[in-house]
Amino acid sequence: MSNLVDISTVPPIDVWGEVVRARRIEGERITFAVVELAPDSIVPEHRHENEQLGMVITGRVRFTIDGETRELGPGGTWRILSGRPHELVTGPAGAVVIDVFTPTRRDWDRFEPLAPRPPVWPAD
Repeated sequence: MSNLVDISTVPPIDVWGEVVRARRIEGERITFAVVELAPDSIVPEHRHENEQLGMVITGRVRFTIDGETRELGPGGTWRILSGRPHELVTGPAGAVVIDVFTPTRRDWDRFEPLAPRPPVWPAD
């Protein structure tokens, strides 16, 4: 993979079916993802070893992390430490978020890339 890539050229993967689609760029120890979340969707509570930082780009989400719940819009951020429970619910417009994980999301390697398609964000 080139060190300089336009995110629109990266094929998406279905992380939670059609509810969560991600385009990822990976380093040796970090994963950067632009994630498209479907309208009125739920990502059920889960945990992973990866630390996760993120920010809402478009739309609104209701995030619960380690028992704390908050509604976030564009510019809202989160921090999820390793192994902590978290879940997310989107609003009627869905959302686009950026997520950064360390170490890399090796568990995402099992997902087959989808056919190329234009991203929701950035829009042309």
